[in-house]
Amino acid sequence: MKFNFDTPINRRGTNSIKWDFAVERGMPPGLLPMWVADMDFPAPAEVLADLQRAVAHGIFGYSEPKEAYYMAVTHWFSERFGYTVAPQEIVKSPGLVYGLAQAVRAFTAPGEAVLIQTPVYYPFYAVVRDNGRELVENALVQTEGRYGIDFEDFEEKIVARRVKLFILCSPHNPVGRVWTRGELERMSEICQRHGVIVVSDEIHCDFVWSGHTHTCFGTIDPNAVVATAPSKTFNLAGLQASNIFVKDESLREKLRAEIGRSGYSQLNTLGLVACQSAYTHGGPWLEELKTYLEGNIRLVREFLAGELPRVKLIDPQAMYLLWLDFSDYGLAPAELTRRVVEGAGLWLNGGTMFGPGGEGFQRINIACPRAVVAEALERLKKVFG
Repeated sequence: MKFNFDTPINRRGTNSIKWDFAVERGMPPGLLPMWVADMDFPAPAEVLADLQRAVAHGIFGYSEPKEAYYMAVTHWFSERFGYTVAPQEIVKSPGLVYGLAQAVRAFTAPGEAVLIQTPVYYPFYAVVRDNGRELVENALVQTEGRYGIDFEDFEEKIVARRVKLFILCSPHNPVGRVWTRGELERMSEICQRHGVIVVSDEIHCDFVWSGHTHTCFGTIDPNAVVATAPSKTFNLAGLQASNIFVKDESLREKLRAEIGRSGYSQLNTLGLVACQSAYTHGGPWLEELKTYLEGNIRLVREFLAGELPRVKLIDPQAMYLLWLDFSDYGLAPAELTRRVVEGAGLWLNGGTMFGPGGEGFQRINIACPRAVVAEALERLKKVFG
């Protein structure tokens, strides 16, 4: 391989929330952190070089992207997902969650209903509730270790609760599903029939594993709002750059107006540099990284099958965040987390933070050197073996 993902990089002392904030977040010091969704790998070398050139220039004034930025973003999604977007259809945001919150405010009124599919990425709950909207939950259904959609409940909730907006997680975090085109088409048909706006969070779309294909929701419903960012793909979260694709002019202007009302205008200057560089040069790095991460997933799968058979891996179709089922131990969520933290010395995400359906689960981030994944598995074995 051209790129080295095995060399550990010390992130302590860098103000990393993953590595430096255990005590501030109510955890014991010294845990091995495998929770928040950033990677323990440096960004692609070309991105680092472009950032270094920008830093060497020494001036960080207000900046806007030029044509090359838009071409890099649109070419990436056109070539990889067959989704064609015009530059004027891109709404820039400092982060995907910020964009979701502004979409909730732009497309719904206080008290109106917003649908999510649970268990799901925990900020989905916050952007609805904290903005005074009614939260409606369509629980995913697990059958033999695979999650699916209860379409009858999906439509019944939309009608009964007069849902105005649906926030789709695609691929789904934390359960790792890559929705099939048929599933997406069925959700789209229901939403269009009942006048529901769809906002699709596709931030993990570049990490889809062998045998599966990500279908951009915008290729099914041209009026959908598709939220993306280079942050997960290239480990750029701290640079705060997100691109939201909105083809419908009315929705686009509503979203831009809401962002404007929040007082936000230009993106982080270095975020613009990194985003353009990553989508221009980062393809080869990403392909090798995906191969490496699939190796980490195989390690987890084989170790659990051989050494910890009572811990079930929900086989991931996407993402470097794995959904582990500890329910066979019959532990209450607090006790499960206590054993993971105090016994194994690991900082994972307890399943209950993802809402109903997360009981008995832990989410683990395997985007780190393989030796770290192996160490985490051995620690789990000492407690749960």
